[in-house]
Amino acid sequence: MMVALASPPPGAPGGTPDPLGGLAGRLGHTFAAPELLATAVTHRSWCAEHPGSPSNERLEFLGDAVLGVVVTDYLYSAYPDLAEGQLAKARASVVSAVTLADVARQVDLGAALRLGRGEDASGGRDKASILADAMEAVLGAVWLDGGLGAVAPIVLGLLGDRVRLAAAGPGGSDFKTRLQERSAQLAGVPPEYRVASTGPDHAKQFEASVFIAGEEWGTGGGRSKKEAEQAAAANAWERLGAASSDAGANDVYRSGPPTGAGEDGDDDDPGRGEPDRA
Repeated sequence: MMVALASPPPGAPGGTPDPLGGLAGRLGHTFAAPELLATAVTHRSWCAEHPGSPSNERLEFLGDAVLGVVVTDYLYSAYPDLAEGQLAKARASVVSAVTLADVARQVDLGAALRLGRGEDASGGRDKASILADAMEAVLGAVWLDGGLGAVAPIVLGLLGDRVRLAAAGPGGSDFKTRLQERSAQLAGVPPEYRVASTGPDHAKQFEASVFIAGEEWGTGGGRSKKEAEQAAAANAWERLGAASSDAGANDVYRSGPPTGAGEDGDDDDPGRGEPDRA
């Protein structure tokens, strides 16, 4: 696919990292063609003031399709018992403009946007529609630069917790309650949640870890403490299922979480955040 590209800006003076480099770092992708990322963050209001600069609208079109493919493939593979209608509802809730704008704020995409002066002055860097469109464009840029192997981990890293919660469906998304019941049944103790927060008050992000009998079983993030704890519980529930399939139910807690089943397979950080027993 041929896409008109904008030129990446030079680095900021004084050795300060340029906005595109910072965004690429937060995404975890090194662009072989950085002009792709420059185009992805270029809003049409910038183009009106800089004739000849392509906007991100074509990349947005591509990124919308890329996002749908990655999320659909994950749902289809991870949830073989979900019917077509349930799969479609789960996908729709995850790829919504509201969710994409939230994810864009999570990676501070607004700081890297190229906006016209008027749009910038009117708060365009935090406008949900602009952020959601740019997020799709960025995913399209990653796809063109590195293919499925590059973009899928980014999509699932940013949206994986939301996908798991959406797949649970109405009445099934309260993973904290489900995990508490299962933990009491198998280990005789309630789960313990530890939550840490980062970022400014207007864009605070929460990261939660859940421990059962001293072992870290899940992690998750969100815009609130409750959302982060639910995501961590969903991750733990998923890992508990994987452990249960490899061991007898009574042996699960003695053997601990399955190696490599979590975000990074590292269970040696019990001191993060404040404890919060369910």
